[in-house]
Amino acid sequence: MSITAADYRWPHRHLLGIEQLSADDVRFLLQTAKGFEAVSTRSIKKTPTLRGKVVVNLFFEDSTRTRSSFTLAASRLSADVLELAGKGSSISKGETLADTGRNIEAMGVDVLVVRHHLSGAAHQLSEAVSCSVVNAGDGQHEHPTQGLLDIFTICQRLGRDDFDLSGLTVAIVGDIAHSRVARSNIHGLRKLGAHVILVGPPTLLPRGFEDMGCELSYCLDDVLPRVNVFNMLRVQFERIEGQAFPSVREYAHMFGLTEKRLENAKPETIVMHPGPVNRGLEIESVIADGPRSAILQQVTNGLAVRMAVLFLVTSVKEPAAV
Repeated sequence: MSITAADYRWPHRHLLGIEQLSADDVRFLLQTAKGFEAVSTRSIKKTPTLRGKVVVNLFFEDSTRTRSSFTLAASRLSADVLELAGKGSSISKGETLADTGRNIEAMGVDVLVVRHHLSGAAHQLSEAVSCSVVNAGDGQHEHPTQGLLDIFTICQRLGRDDFDLSGLTVAIVGDIAHSRVARSNIHGLRKLGAHVILVGPPTLLPRGFEDMGCELSYCLDDVLPRVNVFNMLRVQFERIEGQAFPSVREYAHMFGLTEKRLENAKPETIVMHPGPVNRGLEIESVIADGPRSAILQQVTNGLAVRMAVLFLVTSVKEPAAV
């Protein structure tokens, strides 16, 4: 079903996760992103949409793609951008996240884009400030813009212009337990009608994910012929406690996407990865760089999606005082 501005108004001042969004919300956001696609192809890559607005990137974890993408997205919308890192902030001196947010907002900020190692940090910040908060990844909770750009890329590659994923099967493979990307993808994909299979070793794929409406598999080869999209996840060694699998070599043998393995998949199957990619572990280079790969397309689409997010959250009007 097509949702247009004529019969829909974006209701959310914050973007904290996809779980809180309706299917109509997701479709409208992705349609809005589609409208911003062309900006990056112009000779002058600017639009005055957010002229006079201030966007702050507040990152307490390292990031390359997400941070750069939000910076470029805000810049292309003509917003002023302030870059702050947790290591150089007053939090390192004992200040709370809420106080940091309030002090930054007091400078006349319109949007806080926050990445934090604790789940729920973005929600906590949204309750402390009046400006918009966009979650750029919080602990093991969600990474909503990554989930949205992944879905946008799937629709683009497979010709789903109506953003209806009914009949599609998406396999999310790897370190599911520690992945906020997986959780955002699950919420968004299922809202739009896709069937989601989670694949990984038992130590990285808890049975509780069945409660999210997903099929679980501990053997990648078993699901290969059924899948339209593979989303390969990074093994998050920095979050894993103990030994999750016998060896890196064993993991690559069981769950790595190889050229030989992909021969058993559907010819039109596409391959994705949120990055950074551990080549030879999660995916072979010949696939990551090959015609089925949508990895760089994901990065490109991240700009349009994040432009749409910044535009929509700043377009919400506060209710008039009584």
